[in-house]
Amino acid sequence: MSIEVKKMTTLLVTVPGGREGDATLELEWALGDARVRRAKWRGVLIVKTRLEKDDALERIKEFDTTAIFKVLPLEKLVMSKKEVIMEEGFAMAKERIKETESFAVRCKRRGNWISSGKEIEIELGAKIKETINANVDLTNPDWYVWIEVLGKQTGISVIRPEEIIKKRVEF
Repeated sequence: MSIEVKKMTTLLVTVPGGREGDATLELEWALGDARVRRAKWRGVLIVKTRLEKDDALERIKEFDTTAIFKVLPLEKLVMSKKEVIMEEGFAMAKERIKETESFAVRCKRRGNWISSGKEIEIELGAKIKETINANVDLTNPDWYVWIEVLGKQTGISVIRPEEIIKKRVEF
């Protein structure tokens, strides 16, 4: 008898400060099966669901929300050390980004575990450009190498722009 272990999808969700409770309910309703926890930072939620990434994103996209700004899939969580972030980010980029495609590196730093998000964007971007020979396009890339530093843990994703959900919040 074999037991299939289903991988959890992790999402980082940003919400207006003070609306975390509303956003939590909306996420639980939209996803059905979700564990939502507040991060240490105001307006940041971490969501884990058994739904496939695309299914989870589609459900949130279609759900009428009032308290969700942005939803971003986090594909890998690593220790917040610059070398680890650089190594993992590069390995993931190398798997997906092809020579003729364009990319942008985005790094959002919360907490002071790394000294500079901009530094990671520049150094990792240069390494990807030189090694893979992909094009940097900061306004309309084929891929984002997205890095979210959340204190001592960092989420990394190599995703298409359409995998980032941005919603309007009514105040």
